[in-house]
Amino acid sequence: MGHIDSEMALNLLLEDAERIKRLIRNQENSLCIAQCKAFEEVVDTQMYGLSRQVAFATRLGIVDNAVGQQLMADLEKDLNQLYSEVYEEKKSTEIGKEA
Repeated sequence: MGHIDSEMALNLLLEDAERIKRLIRNQENSLCIAQCKAFEEVVDTQMYGLSRQVAFATRLGIVDNAVGQQLMADLEKDLNQLYSEVYEEKKSTEIGKEA
C-alpha cells in the first residue's frame, strides 16, 4: 500500500468540498434549493460525510486539525453564500413574474 502524504489527503478533501459546492451551483438544483427541504438534507449529509473524513484524516495525523477545521469553516461560508445567491435569484425571478 502506498504512503499517503498530507498534501494528497488535503487535495482529496478539497475536491470533495468542491463537489458539494458544484451540487448547489448546478442550475436545476438552484431551483430546487429554494423549495426542497430534501435537497438541503442531501447537502447536510454530504457535509457530515466530509466532516467525518476530515476528522479521520486529522486523527491519522495526515491533516493538521486547524487545517481541517478551516476547510470545513470555509466550505460552510461558501455554501451560505451560494444559498443566499440562490434565494436572491429566486426572489428576483418571482418579483419579475408578478410585474
